[in-house]
Parts: sequence; structure tokens; C-alpha cells
Amino acid sequence: MTPRQILLLIPAMFFSAVVFPQEILTPAEKLNFEQVSSYTDLSAYIRQIDAQSDLVSIEKTGSSVKGREINALLFSTSGFGRDAGKIRVLIFAQQHGNEQSGKEGALLLARELIRPENRYLFDRIDFALIPQINPDGSEVNKRRNANDADLNRNHLILTEPETMALHNFFDKYRFEVTMDVHEYSPFGDDWVTAGFRKNSEVTLGTTTNLNVPEKIRMFSQNKALPFLFNFLGNRNFSCFTYCPGDPPGNGYIRHSTFDINDGRQSFGIQSTLSFIQEGMNGKDDYTDNLKKRAQGQMTGMRGLLEFVFLNKKEVIKITGRERQLLMSGKANPVISVQSEHIGNGQVLNLPVFSYKTGMDSMVKATDYRPVVSSLKDVVRPTGYLIPDKLYEIMEWAGRHNFEMREYLPGRADVIQEYTILKTDSIDFEGDIVLNPFVEIREYPAVQLAGKYVFIPTAQIKGTLIALGLEPASMLGLVTYKRYRHLLKIGEVYPILRIK
Repeated sequence: MTPRQILLLIPAMFFSAVVFPQEILTPAEKLNFEQVSSYTDLSAYIRQIDAQSDLVSIEKTGSSVKGREINALLFSTSGFGRDAGKIRVLIFAQQHGNEQSGKEGALLLARELIRPENRYLFDRIDFALIPQINPDGSEVNKRRNANDADLNRNHLILTEPETMALHNFFDKYRFEVTMDVHEYSPFGDDWVTAGFRKNSEVTLGTTTNLNVPEKIRMFSQNKALPFLFNFLGNRNFSCFTYCPGDPPGNGYIRHSTFDINDGRQSFGIQSTLSFIQEGMNGKDDYTDNLKKRAQGQMTGMRGLLEFVFLNKKEVIKITGRERQLLMSGKANPVISVQSEHIGNGQVLNLPVFSYKTGMDSMVKATDYRPVVSSLKDVVRPTGYLIPDKLYEIMEWAGRHNFEMREYLPGRADVIQEYTILKTDSIDFEGDIVLNPFVEIREYPAVQLAGKYVFIPTAQIKGTLIALGLEPASMLGLVTYKRYRHLLKIGEVYPILRIK
């Protein structure tokens, strides 16, 4: 063999021995998107991604009810979480088991990110990707987990292993940016009767709770979302603001919930730049149009990483400042515990598909309520006192990893005690929740009897703590059946405040 023949052979030998990232197929791709990725195949695929790239490692975050592992893919050039100069981003998908495209999009994204041309992202970003939060639900294409719990309504009470795993993972790394990936279904009978349906391939929303710092909400709304809409639109995906509600004429349309029991708000309330992405589900809530759905989800996730890369310094500055205010006890002293969605005279031009013409169209939603307005405020206390025998609250605090300690009364401490005068009800986004009426009594801490545990509000989760423990909070623990016994008419609410 001549030297020239040897030189020509070397590239051929090299390329035949190396499997490049673009040649890796996701489990659904191997099946031409006629089936979704099973848990077993997903697990094998992420191990393959890990083996392909020095960027990637796998961290087990926890397990499902049935013992299936919930894994995160960690992307970093410097050891995940070790470089304080990098911004930390978390994307998690498929809290709802019958919303398959988020998982499939996440698997496509993992392959995309190990391509050499995308390595630049990790000069500034440490990125964690959890493709599947609810593997048990996914295996049977059911919304809820194996305990029949809706995981995206569990982020306050944290009773499920899947949501506990997610929050423990978040607490470990304190991500500055998160995205919760879902699907919406526009194919309901009420929309058919109206003659049209929503038709955006990807919808995006951000935090709406008034207690999320205004600078974070405005930055998300005015800078991040327009960037993401442009990113998706330039890649031929139709996109719009995430705005659930009834067909125009049947009810109002709003900007999602302001409750902190979902993934987006539960992290946003900790001064995180937090987003929800909802792709359009298939007509069969399963594999219909799965390839395009997965590609749209992947594109939105990829867009978020690009936005964070370009705006890293500003995001770190905003979130860092607001978290410092929380930890120092200097956050906004006023906390809204009851809110409502209201209109501001704006008419929403909603992109739809017309069943009559078979074409894309627009309808005007006049009952559009884009503004969240406070109905009731409380003053942020220094902290809360939990009777040491109130085990259910102590367990809840432990699940959230709150900072807490035994309470030793200070001379200057003033105790604030609620008495429940009566209970009524209040409408919360179409649901009826308890609305207690209270009176407050103050006395010096030296008069306090019994043993208490002190949970300070000067911590990153301080606002979450207040919203959870205030008796009049429409987002609080007492709105859940398991904690309703804390409200007894004519009696003292057992959780006290330090003024």
C-alpha cells in the first residue's frame, strides 16, 4: 500500500469508528414517531447521550411511586454547579403522563446540545434537563401519577415522590432559570360548538403571582417572551401567549394561574426566572402529529437556552438581587394572599383554526383578563411559630427544606395570634376555596406557653412560607382537605406569627 493510499484510508477508518451525535436516533424516531419513547428505551437513550459527550453526566433526582428512576441530564464544561460564574438553567417535562411531546422534545434537545456547534452555550450555562417527571403516568398515557395525584397541583403540599424529587434537586443547585414543559388540548366539545379552536403549535407563559418580584415578572414578559416568540416564529412554528380559558363568548380568558402549587409559580416565588411552555397536543392525546409536536417543544427549549446565553449577566443580576432581599428579610413587606384576574379594556386577538372554513383565522376575545389584582394583603412577619406537636406542619416544612430552629423567645418579640371568627368561601379561578375571617391579637413573647419551632421568612422560600401558612391565603395549606382542621371557628389558629 502506498503512502497516499494509507493517508486516504485514515479518514475512512476514523469516520467508520466514530458515531456522531446527529446519527443517534431517539426511541420515537426509531419508530417513525408512531409510538412514544418507553421508560426503558428513554433510560437507554440518555445513557447513550452520556457516553457520546464529555459535556454530559446523569444524576438521579429520585424515583416515582412505582420505583422508576427520575434522571437529570447535566450539561457542563466545568463540572456541574462548580463554577459560580455560570448561570444555572433547569428544564423539566412530562409532569402529566398524557402530554408526551415534552419528553420527546427533551430527547431531541439532548442530542442537539452535544453537537460541537452548540458547545458555546456551556461557556456561560450549566444546564439540567429532566425529560420525564412522571414515568408511571407516561407508561399508561395517563395524566396523573400512580397515586392518582396531579403532580402539577402538588408543588405546595409536596406529598408525591416525583415533586419532592424535583424540589430537592432545585434546592441543591438553586437554578436561576426554569421551564416547565406541558401540552394543551384545544379539541374539546365546547370549542367544536363554538366553531373554532386554538391553533398555536407552541404557547409560552411566565410568572403571574403578584408576590414574584415585579422586576422578574416584567423582564420575563417584556424581554424573554418576545425573544422566544421570534425564535420559534423564525423556525416556522406558530406560537402565542399561554392563555387558558373558555371560547370567546362562553367565559373569560386569562394568563394562566397565579397559584404557587404548579411547577412554574413554585419556583418563580423563589425569585426565579420561570416559564411554562405548552405545545398543542394531538387529537388522540397520544401520537397524532408527534414528530412536529416534539420538534416545536425542542425549539422552544432551545430558544430559552439561547436567550439565557445572550442575557446571562442581566438575569443573574435581577434574580441575585431579589434573592438577596428575600434572604436578608428586606423583600417587599406586603404579601398578597388573595387575588383575582381582571380586565383592563384590552381585546385579545386569538389565533384559531376555523372548523367552518378549514383555515386559520382570528377571533376577538372581549372578556380578556390579563391583569392579576390583589384582593387582600398581609404584612410579611419576621417568621412563624409552629407548635412542636403539630406534626403535619413540621413534616410539610421538612419536605420543603425550610430553614427552621427551636424558638427561644426574645425580649422584643411580639407574638401575633389569629382567632377564626367565621369561614366563608371565595371564587378562585372557577373553584370555591375557604375564606376565613380573623381577628389578630398581639402580646409579648415572654407570655408564650409551650414549645414552638421558628420558621423565619428571611430565606429564599420566605414568600412561599407566608402564602402557605396564612389562614386567609387562597393559595394556602388550609385550602387542602388534609389541613382544613387547622381552621376551627371560635378558636385560635395554631400557627403564630412573630411581628
